[in-house]
Amino acid sequence: MTNTTPLRNPKKRLFEEASWFAMFLLDSLVILTSVGMAYAVRYLVVWPGWVGDIVRAVPDEFYVQWNAFLPIGILLLLLIQVQFTVRGMYRLPANAGLTAHLRIIFNSTTTAAAILVVVVFSYRPLYYSRLVIALAFAFVILLLSMVRVALVLVRRLRWSRGIGSERYLVVGGGDISHMLMTGIVARPHLGYALVGYVANRSEEELTGTTDGVQPLHFHYLGGVEKLRDLLTTYVVDQVIIALPFNEQHLLPGVVEACRKTKVDFRLVPDLLELSFDRVEIGEFDGLPLIGLREVSIRGINFLLKRASDIALTLLISPLVLAASALIAIAIKLDSAGPILFTQKRVGTNGRHFTMYKFRTMVVNAEQIKAELTEYNEADGPIFKIRHDPRHTRVGRWLRRTSLDELPQLWNILRGEMSWVGPRPATPNEVVLYAPWHLRRLEAKPGLTGLWQVSGRSDTTFEEMVRLDIYYVEHWSLLMDLRIVLQTIPTVLLGRGAY
Repeated sequence: MTNTTPLRNPKKRLFEEASWFAMFLLDSLVILTSVGMAYAVRYLVVWPGWVGDIVRAVPDEFYVQWNAFLPIGILLLLLIQVQFTVRGMYRLPANAGLTAHLRIIFNSTTTAAAILVVVVFSYRPLYYSRLVIALAFAFVILLLSMVRVALVLVRRLRWSRGIGSERYLVVGGGDISHMLMTGIVARPHLGYALVGYVANRSEEELTGTTDGVQPLHFHYLGGVEKLRDLLTTYVVDQVIIALPFNEQHLLPGVVEACRKTKVDFRLVPDLLELSFDRVEIGEFDGLPLIGLREVSIRGINFLLKRASDIALTLLISPLVLAASALIAIAIKLDSAGPILFTQKRVGTNGRHFTMYKFRTMVVNAEQIKAELTEYNEADGPIFKIRHDPRHTRVGRWLRRTSLDELPQLWNILRGEMSWVGPRPATPNEVVLYAPWHLRRLEAKPGLTGLWQVSGRSDTTFEEMVRLDIYYVEHWSLLMDLRIVLQTIPTVLLGRGAY
């Protein structure tokens, strides 16, 4: 969303400034406390056993009074707070994730400690204990992290109970506004609360789903022309402008209404057909420039990914072959039919290939599928049933553990698939794709992917496509490794598998 920097609500800004100042004071107290704890551990505490041996082994030419370390504490405090300010610690949004806080804490403390060591030991190399500085570094990171964990948990607990949430009003009645409102309502723990929406399409109410089960009903507040009156009637913290492309002429009036009532607003460009994940925003002479992100799995990146696919497949092939033999015997003993199931799937750039899986259904499963269409639980061009009657006894277990997909390692060796990538689609599904959905076909389909570690069958089709597109455009070997590692507990726990 594009920040348009409107006139801020004075009361809201005053509250934010007070919160930032309170956090600044708390962090300063924690830093000084950490230095005091480090001094106590080094000079005052008598540690038994091997811990005491380590502490006593550190050179200590003479005892140093605690007040001699006060300049060290003040210098460390200043260095860390400067780093916090530069890295935007006190400008993080209230709903920023724990990772953002911890990253700034670690990077800032590490940089500050390195500068402190250079300054102190260049000036008085034998006066101060190095162990005190090392312990102070550890205590600062530990205690500041504990404070941030408590802060995030308390905030999310309050938000989940509807306390202190930011109240959002959405302008627009198209697909973009529908997606935004679904996300706001489905994630109250992030501090969002939906007041409602205004749109000129009042003849029907937008509806959506949270987990593919319960429909959402969004509060329709009236036409766009009523926005200014609504902002004075309702308590609104922020307006999200998501007007369809054919209603962009209403934008000046909406912006003016927000400015007159001093309500923050954000603008979402109508780039749905291009896919939000493809957008790169730059700047030229103060003007925002919007471009499209390129596919990242090309050139040397393609070779690295292919090499890692082959190496990992060959590494685990002995274990896979042994497990496959046992699975094949179980399938044969359980039901009549072939051991393997083959199906045409769509690979890179729309090329078809034959995908292999262990058979998990009865032989005439495709014929029975037509009779079960009305029971489909998946949205979009995907067919999924939680308790599919076509599954065999062994097949249900294979599906739950994802072991039915082991034969796809052959597809990986043939270069048709990858360990990590978008879910392999069937030709019938691809025919129903919107133009922007085709972006996910620009990478090899994967045995696992972001969609798998994000809920598997519980993930909606639109969410799955966006996760796939994000992967295509932001690929790295580290991301592949993280997804493979996250897949292990997902498979073991059987989350979203059916």
